[in-house]
Amino acid sequence: QVRLVESGGGLVQPGGSLRLSCAASGLIFDISVMSWYRQAPGKERELVASITNTSGGTNYADSVKGRFSISRDNFKNTVYLQMNSLRPRDTAVYYCKAFRRASVYWGQGTQVTVSS
Repeated sequence: QVRLVESGGGLVQPGGSLRLSCAASGLIFDISVMSWYRQAPGKERELVASITNTSGGTNYADSVKGRFSISRDNFKNTVYLQMNSLRPRDTAVYYCKAFRRASVYWGQGTQVTVSS
């Protein structure tokens, strides 16, 4: 099993920044891809960004390109999501996801609210 714990969410004003963290533990070897998703009230969960464990290649949703950045620290087994120039439409619960050997693991989520 893989355990994922997100942190770093909170309330921020439009234009502000937050950094989310996702700490992985358990059977973390062979995790091939780590991703951040988000789900706003009344909407489906959507992919925000992903990073591969081998090459470090990244992928972003069009809505966050140029504003968000995903990175990883393999020594700390942690993936980060740096979010800049936040907008009210970025308000959602943000979830971390790990893909390992055809299995998917989710964290419990962290709330991000962008409001003045």
